[in-house]
Amino acid sequence: MAKEKPATLQIKTFADHHVITQPNPLRKMLRRVGEKDLDDPVARAEKALADLSGEFKDWMVIETDRLAAAHAAILKVGFTDITRQELFRAAHDIKGDAATFGYPSAGAAADSLCRIIEHAPKLDEVPPDLIAHHINAIQAIVRGRTKLDTISMASELSRQLRGVADEYLMHANRDRPEHLEAILAPSIAPAD
Repeated sequence: MAKEKPATLQIKTFADHHVITQPNPLRKMLRRVGEKDLDDPVARAEKALADLSGEFKDWMVIETDRLAAAHAAILKVGFTDITRQELFRAAHDIKGDAATFGYPSAGAAADSLCRIIEHAPKLDEVPPDLIAHHINAIQAIVRGRTKLDTISMASELSRQLRGVADEYLMHANRDRPEHLEAILAPSIAPAD
């Protein structure tokens, strides 16, 4: 089938202006469908998301296991560039995915852990319990999110962890004013 040449540019001249009409070759590509054949891409996406929702818990468990493995590597060999990066990436991934998967409190706790990793002057000097409490909280929130009362408890736990982390970071960075501004800034992680 030979392609038709596109229509030429049309110029209509009037006393005080010109109207230029360009050819629209895409008009021939448009296909009209009947009312009963309408495709709703938003409805399809929502259905696909609903079909996947049963897997969200599994995905979050996998992410928390990755976070725990990164922490275990730190406990074994200490903070190196590689172990620090893996801990940060695991926490950052949870921070980004948690709200989408229905775990906003885990995202808030992961955000707090990311802030510690980013702003602590020396990670070796961060109290090990502070990092462990964040990881344990994230795991507890993901594994225990089955009852309504645990959701409010998880939110409170995340809020308190953020407070303790901020308090530590303000003290640790008291001689580094450029970091204090970032530490005192509000979180960008989605809240409950």
